[in-house]
Amino acid sequence: MSDGELTVPELIDVVRARGVRPSVADHLSSDVSLAIKSVDAVRRYLDELEPFDVARAGEFCWHDPLWRELPDELVARFSHRIGSLHAVHIPGLERPLSMFHRTLPDDLTPASYMEYHLDDIERLAAEMPVDILAHPTLVPIPIRNLPVDELWTDSREERLVEALFDAGIAFEISNRYRPHERLVKRAHKRGVQLSLGSDGHTRAQVGDLAFPLEMAKRVGAEESALFDPFVHGTRATR
Repeated sequence: MSDGELTVPELIDVVRARGVRPSVADHLSSDVSLAIKSVDAVRRYLDELEPFDVARAGEFCWHDPLWRELPDELVARFSHRIGSLHAVHIPGLERPLSMFHRTLPDDLTPASYMEYHLDDIERLAAEMPVDILAHPTLVPIPIRNLPVDELWTDSREERLVEALFDAGIAFEISNRYRPHERLVKRAHKRGVQLSLGSDGHTRAQVGDLAFPLEMAKRVGAEESALFDPFVHGTRATR
């Protein structure tokens, strides 16, 4: 609804035609363009979704304060909540470094960045009352094409998986920002639930879970290992 091209009824029709249960999870953040940016706007968003047979979710930015400002009565209306690391706190920078920034500071190496990245993931997991970590391997544009093993060492993967396990947060297998199989397998082996997500904004994208489902099967995940918003969400009301 905030930055997608379909109406809710259109989204429902397209997603159901793909054999997938529809879920709407808008960007709820004062720091994302076209997002829902205030508590009142979140209330209107939930009101608008109320008549439809969809899972009612929201994707909150860890670095943005909106998720901390929601009253309990609004939190209780979500079927589930999603946390995103769209920016990372870097010492010495006035603002967190966005995943969509096209350069890194001159003195910030990829290895140093990844340590700050994992620091923020651990804080997110410990403090943020969400059910799913969206696109867990999303990193800034300048380092996205570096070899997986350079960015995701065993110790970094362990930190991510342990943080999610300890907090009871599911690992999203995103169709848009696809994680590597070794990390998904590590998460599944540790007992972290897996969430299948399209991260869809267009007619071609919404409800496309072919890759996430294939990945889940490849790592040996059975249906009981998959996050179901109507069974497992939301952390704040369990």
